[in-house]
Amino acid sequence: MQLYNTLSAKERAALIQEAGQERLTISFYKYAHIGNPSILRNHLFIRWNDLDVLGRIYVAHEGVNAQLSVPAENFIAFKMHLDSITFLENVRLNIAIEQDNLSFLKLKVKVRNKIVADGLNDQSFDVTNKGIHVGAEKFNELIEDPDTVLVDMRNHYESEIGHFKNAITPDVDTFRDSLDIIEKDLADHKEDKKLVMYCTGGIRCEKASAYYKHKGFKQVYQLEGGIIEYARQVEQQNLENKFKGKNFVFDHRRSERISDEVISNCHQCGKPCDTHENCANEACHLLFIQCQECAEKMDSCCSIECQEVYNLPYEEQKALRRGKEVSNKIFKKGRSEVLKFKK
Repeated sequence: MQLYNTLSAKERAALIQEAGQERLTISFYKYAHIGNPSILRNHLFIRWNDLDVLGRIYVAHEGVNAQLSVPAENFIAFKMHLDSITFLENVRLNIAIEQDNLSFLKLKVKVRNKIVADGLNDQSFDVTNKGIHVGAEKFNELIEDPDTVLVDMRNHYESEIGHFKNAITPDVDTFRDSLDIIEKDLADHKEDKKLVMYCTGGIRCEKASAYYKHKGFKQVYQLEGGIIEYARQVEQQNLENKFKGKNFVFDHRRSERISDEVISNCHQCGKPCDTHENCANEACHLLFIQCQECAEKMDSCCSIECQEVYNLPYEEQKALRRGKEVSNKIFKKGRSEVLKFKK
């Protein structure tokens, strides 16, 4: 029984382009108490592989976190399968605003300790005891209330290219870093302020809402469906859009434009820009913001040193990487000293 991928990303991309079928990029999550994540993991892989689902899915004792793409013609069958799983019945699906058939190129269903890494070891903390969910209209009302504190639960490189006006945007690299910082900064307002949070699709601020309730905050709210669903509701209900810039997403698209405003700059020349790139030098792979002019000048590299390596014959590049630390362990996500105009 096949429980793993048999095609490379390159082979899969060729098949998708050859098929010419529309695919939908979707994300969803659900916190729940799962007894045996491995059994659920195998069940999801077998069924979704049959439906040509591609993506990155995490399963843990605390629930499921999924970011994926599915052929449009298989969407109904995919939804029926979700509804056949008790705790996933009628789960909210965030359908991407900007579609890309190549957003995911492999199906990866992995068992993890948690679906959102939080660094917490508090056994009395119940992640399902969440805060109040609000839609876009109520959210817009709340963030204009002087008794509201609005907090972006995403990382610095996400909020750099887009965020809600007047939001606190912690300068952090990971979700776990933000939890204690926010609690400490807002310790004097557990009783008197409305704590309103948002993130990409809702999963991080839902865990945060349960955590801050556990820590004694009395009025805790989160944006239902995150920025993705907010943008959809704003358009459908003709509401004022209070989000500025782009929404960072964790697939090959890297972002979705929510408003026309460009609030960030190229990390190399300083011009207004909100396009993230990964350094073309595979030994670096740094995530940073780069305008088209700098991309052409630098061969999509973050530095002259990386550009020199990138222009070597590929076998020489491989030889230089041999025995070195793998790229995902040296990710700085815009923190590198080679970037003159980094945040």
